[in-house]
Amino acid sequence: MEGNTINWFPGHMARTRRKITEDLRLVDIVVELLDARIPRSSANPVLREIVRNKARVVALNKSDLADPAKTKRWMEALKAQGLTSVPVESKTGKGLPALYGAIRGELKEQIAAWERKGMSGRPVRVMILGVPNVGKSSLINRMLLGGGAGKAEVRDKPGVTRQNRWFTVGKGFELLDTPGVLWPKFEDPEVGEHLAFTGAVKDEILDTENLSSRLLELLACLYPQALARRYKLDPGFDALPGYDLLALVGKKRGMLISGGEIDTERAAASVLDEFRGGKLGAVTLEEP
Repeated sequence: MEGNTINWFPGHMARTRRKITEDLRLVDIVVELLDARIPRSSANPVLREIVRNKARVVALNKSDLADPAKTKRWMEALKAQGLTSVPVESKTGKGLPALYGAIRGELKEQIAAWERKGMSGRPVRVMILGVPNVGKSSLINRMLLGGGAGKAEVRDKPGVTRQNRWFTVGKGFELLDTPGVLWPKFEDPEVGEHLAFTGAVKDEILDTENLSSRLLELLACLYPQALARRYKLDPGFDALPGYDLLALVGKKRGMLISGGEIDTERAAASVLDEFRGGKLGAVTLEEP
């Protein structure tokens, strides 16, 4: 962190941005993958500027970890912006049939034109875009289970995919995977924080105790019952400042070091892991 902003723009991301711009001419449509828990913060303004007039469908990934009522409101808000959105779960494949349908729906006129030209078998070429760790490779691998060849590299770390790769899917689609791209500087500190909460920014460059303290404060405001259940917290905990909440979680979990001091670093890692893994329940941090 630097002041109230997060700066993280590795050199490969600048190269990726240029490559995406070049490769847009190769595809028919873009699927912008957002994290359903933070749809605003995971919508990369740099990518949206690059994509501009290209046909686009928004996939709200990790919808199983998100608050379904809020996901519905986000879909309505995106529709008001003229965007088609579909909730998906890349790890299970739930929502994929709807995503295929949405892609074909957006390209209805183009597909009809291909058929008139005798190109009815032409595959739809799709570019998958999104910020790091949003689940692009998992989504592609799930689509490949229905046919096709190849496998995208999946690890629970941001910044795994390093170059553009094509994958053929046995449903009439060719997919172009791209590395996740962040933007040079998060002017809104909330955006940077929310991306960090979900693992889109590498923990190694962050103060995880401060980050988890902020997350606990937010969850105490938005989902106090879920927080109380998970950590067996007593009434009134939601009035505590974030670091005190972190210390309380560490105490409840018996995370102590020599002299009985609470190991807040260990508690911070636990809180972040459990939030990212959905163990706190269905949580969405942003309203449309």
